[in-house]
Amino acid sequence: QVQLVESGGGLVQAGGSLTLSCAASTTTFGIYFVAWFRQAPGQDREFVSFISDSASTYYSDRVKGRFTTSRDNSKKTVYVHMSDLQPWDTAVYYCAAGRVGTTSAGKYEYWGQGTQVTVSS
Repeated sequence: QVQLVESGGGLVQAGGSLTLSCAASTTTFGIYFVAWFRQAPGQDREFVSFISDSASTYYSDRVKGRFTTSRDNSKKTVYVHMSDLQPWDTAVYYCAAGRVGTTSAGKYEYWGQGTQVTVSS
């Protein structure tokens, strides 16, 4: 069982930046793909990015060039640095871990509880 805990959410003005963290409980964290998803009120959960066990990354078109995902396996933590945030980035952000890298939420085995990001205009 892998427990994931997100942190770093908050309120930021449009154009600002935030870095979210996803800390894992397992010592085998390095073998997992880790993804970020987000969900705005009334909307489906949306893929944001994932990072592979070898630190390759993949981003949705909506965040490409603005978000950067990284990992520190020694700290069992994955980060997403979000820049040039816009009101439409407002959502609860979740991290998820699984054995494959995919944009499909259903393929990830473990999920965090989420952290709120609010971008004001």
